Amino acid sequence: MSARLTAREITLRYGDRVVSTRLSLDVPDGAFTAVVGPNACGKSTLLRAFVRLLRPDDGRVELDGREVGGYPSKALAKQLGFLPQDPVSPDDIKVRQLVARGRFPHQSLLTVWSAGEEDAVEEAMDAAGVSGLAGRPVRELSGGQRQRVWIAMVLAQRTPYLLLDEPTSFLDITHQYQLLALLARLRDQGRTVVAVLHDINQACRFADHLVAMRDGRVVAEGKPADIVDAALMKDVFDLPSVIVPDPVTGTPMVVPTLQGE
Repeated sequence: MSARLTAREITLRYGDRVVSTRLSLDVPDGAFTAVVGPNACGKSTLLRAFVRLLRPDDGRVELDGREVGGYPSKALAKQLGFLPQDPVSPDDIKVRQLVARGRFPHQSLLTVWSAGEEDAVEEAMDAAGVSGLAGRPVRELSGGQRQRVWIAMVLAQRTPYLLLDEPTSFLDITHQYQLLALLARLRDQGRTVVAVLHDINQACRFADHLVAMRDGRVVAEGKPADIVDAALMKDVFDLPSVIVPDPVTGTPMVVPTLQGE
C-alpha cells in the first residue's frame, strides 16, 4: 500500500522523558490502521506527532512529502481529522454547535454557512447516532454520548484522514462495534483511518493493518492474520494466550490463558 502520511526516524519526548527514539512508520493510504500496545507505550504520542500537537526533537512527520509543520493550520485541518483521548468542550455548548465546529476548517470570513455545510453536520450526527441529542447541552450527556458527539464533530470535518485516539472509550459494546463498522465503511469509501485501540480482538476484526507498539517502538506491523500470534502477545503485552479464528470473521482472536487470578 502507498503512504502519504509518514513518520521518519522521529524522537518524541515530554519534558525530560523520551517516549520514542528514531521511530518510523508509514500509514497505508486508504486503509484502516489500528495501533495497539500496553499503556504508556507511545501510541497517543505518535498520533499527536502526526497532527503536529507534538513536535519531534529529531526526524520528520510528512504529509505528501511535506513536513506537517509547514502546512497552514486550516490546510492541515482539511486533511487530518483528529479525536484526542480526552477532548474538552466549551461550557454550555450544545450538541449541534459542537458538531458544527468540525466545519470551521472549511470556513473563512467571506464564507456563508450553506446547505452543504448543514448537510455535513446532519450526516455526521446521523452516522454517530446523536441526531436525537442535537439540542442538548454537551455537559448533560453521559460519557458515551459525549464520545459519540466528538466523533460526529470529527466526521463533520470530512477529511481524507481520520486519526482517533481510543475512540471506543466510554462506549457500550454495541456502540463500540457500530463505530468500528462505521470506520470500516469509511475506509471502503476511500478514507484513511488510524485508531488507537485497546481491544486486540476488535483491532484484528476491523483493521487491515495492525501496528503493535511497546516502549516507544514498533514491535510488529502488517495484516493482523500475518503478525498476531502467541509470541507477539507475550512480547507486547506479557500475556500468555492462544490464537484461534474468530468464528464470525475468521480473523485472529486472542484467548488469554492466565490461570489462578
